[in-house]
Amino acid sequence: MKMIPRDPYRILLVDDNRDGLLVRRAVLQELGHMVEIAESGDRALLLFGTGNFDVVVTDHCMPGMNGAELIRQLRAANPNARVILLSGFVEGMGLTEENTGADIVLMKSARESTHLARAVKRVMTGAPARKPPSTQKALPKTKATAR
Repeated sequence: MKMIPRDPYRILLVDDNRDGLLVRRAVLQELGHMVEIAESGDRALLLFGTGNFDVVVTDHCMPGMNGAELIRQLRAANPNARVILLSGFVEGMGLTEENTGADIVLMKSARESTHLARAVKRVMTGAPARKPPSTQKALPKTKATAR
């Protein structure tokens, strides 16, 4: 059963990997969102300036302009822009919301589609960001939790 959001969101997806763009677009369109794609930061800025997007989802590692630089330019154009940053190197590069300017930073993974759908919902509803379990550190076991 296809779940349709109450209000479909306009989403701009940015990635130099065309296959990744097409898969993410298909997932978000299946959820009822309207999605446009850009294969570079420069193209994303052009579309962002002419479109009325609710959310921008960008990859971090791209030639020319990386995701953090794109976010800086998006924020200069619109300080209230909602942005999700994706990367396969979140932990290795130490990418966080604080050092990238993103509202949410997500690790690319096998569960990326689920995490992305939830992240879009969180940034649009203002719910606090919560890291997916794969990026959360395990809490030390105590007598109460070891059972």
